[in-house]
Amino acid sequence: MLDWPLHAFIVLLGLSGGLAVGSGLVALLTVLDIIPRLAQIAYAYSLSIWFETAVISGAVYWTFADFFDWKLSLAGITSQMAAGLLNGIFVGLLAAALTEVLNVFPILAKRIHLSDYLVGLVMAMVLGKTLGSLLDWLWYQW
Repeated sequence: MLDWPLHAFIVLLGLSGGLAVGSGLVALLTVLDIIPRLAQIAYAYSLSIWFETAVISGAVYWTFADFFDWKLSLAGITSQMAAGLLNGIFVGLLAAALTEVLNVFPILAKRIHLSDYLVGLVMAMVLGKTLGSLLDWLWYQW
């Protein structure tokens, strides 16, 4: 009988957390023009509605999957590799669009006096992220 304040607090906390995360995602996508810039980089600006639809559909699907505890059974190593590849492509393209919008690497290279080594800096970051992801996936996940 006295549990209703606790349950009301948990519901309020969950809604406020979801609102904060959702607002942050919308702010990231709209203020920084991530999707139009991603479409421009991919030379597919006329198909930008598909990028927007994919982001919205993915968010809605995975929200329902989380709420209703849906399980995605990927039994074979091939299907797991395909899912990982698609996930990596999405994250990589989103990160590329974000860094393109913010011009992070040229500013970073200029500030730490590595403008001549910009390609090496980018390759070090890419290889470090790839190695870290593989180490996490192959070592810590199994």
